[in-house]
Amino acid sequence: MLQVFNTPQKVIVTCNKRLATYLETEVRELGFKPERVFPTGVELQASLNDCIRLNLNLRCASQVLYRIADFKAENPDELYQNLVKIEWEKLIDFSGYFSVTSNVDNPHINTPLFANVKVKDAIVDRIKQKHKIRPDSGPDYSKAVIHLYWRRNEAEVFIDSSGETLAKHSYRKIPGKAPMLEALASACVLASKWDRQSAFVNPMCGSGTLAIEAAMIATKRAPGLLRMNYGFMHILGYDEEVFLAERKRIKEQVIKHLDFKIIASDISENAVDISFKNARTAGVDHLIDFQVCDFEHTDVPQGAKGAVMFNPEYGERLGQQSELEITYKRIGDFMKQQCKGYKGYVFTGNPDLAKKIGLKASRKIEFYNGKLDCRMLEYDLYDGSKREKPREN
Repeated sequence: MLQVFNTPQKVIVTCNKRLATYLETEVRELGFKPERVFPTGVELQASLNDCIRLNLNLRCASQVLYRIADFKAENPDELYQNLVKIEWEKLIDFSGYFSVTSNVDNPHINTPLFANVKVKDAIVDRIKQKHKIRPDSGPDYSKAVIHLYWRRNEAEVFIDSSGETLAKHSYRKIPGKAPMLEALASACVLASKWDRQSAFVNPMCGSGTLAIEAAMIATKRAPGLLRMNYGFMHILGYDEEVFLAERKRIKEQVIKHLDFKIIASDISENAVDISFKNARTAGVDHLIDFQVCDFEHTDVPQGAKGAVMFNPEYGERLGQQSELEITYKRIGDFMKQQCKGYKGYVFTGNPDLAKKIGLKASRKIEFYNGKLDCRMLEYDLYDGSKREKPREN
């Protein structure tokens, strides 16, 4: 069996669709060299100790998967026979707990749950044979997690070094109404042309995710500072010192103060209260200026070259459309009149409403919010005579 913590192997870092570009940049900035980038992730070579670093630092990722085996398997019986040969007793504590996840496309499998059971049975049977005691298993991802990737007759088995998803950044104890996933909010900030040295304004802030992610990115606060449990901690051979050393490193890189404003405003006092509490959990409440007001009255620092970012409602419910048309027009007017010199951003899943903004987008950045096809529209909000300059898409 591989010495998994010190042996580089194929690692797949997964993410939601359309986040791979931003994930790749993050991976490269950590000093790794991606070998392949695909719509839902990045492939590289890394040891399980390297995966500790990836888990603590990545903002746009979902899972960090470390491969321990690959083999051919036509059907569930062949899958089991190959799985039972793996030295699971050297990876999973016989008195411990593990769970199984899978991504399966095989003609013999109608439900991935059946494949999961095969993996679980092979692990339990192998460990029971070696130790006469079987580990517990179930759907809880807070301990060891094993992942099966099985396409037709090609199977790969991974340690899921993350466990619970990395896409949630552990600060949003109160989600608020229709919140944006933290990994997506991070990607929006990273996709923008905000320089992280000038004002960031988030009107209609909802539960505050965009403003909080902006504050975390600007101060180099890694999501790993907010989390103390990962899948890699429950694999035999884990050295806590490696984790603590990386945690110390990311703590020391944090910038304590900013000399520019991050502003989050919402007409709902409850939303602003939720945003503040989430920001406090994230450790950035002192960096964000919270304002209870209609977005038009947001106090935008003048003379700055910052970014203003909206995530308004998309009008999925009947009867909302005409009301939102007025809101989107007001957003356009607000950006044009009060955000001169800024880069403007509107994240929306409704192209018809987007037309009501009344400004020409200089860029249309593709995202998904859940399964909804979305765009983040970028606007150059020129001050002076340049403001009216037409832009081509």
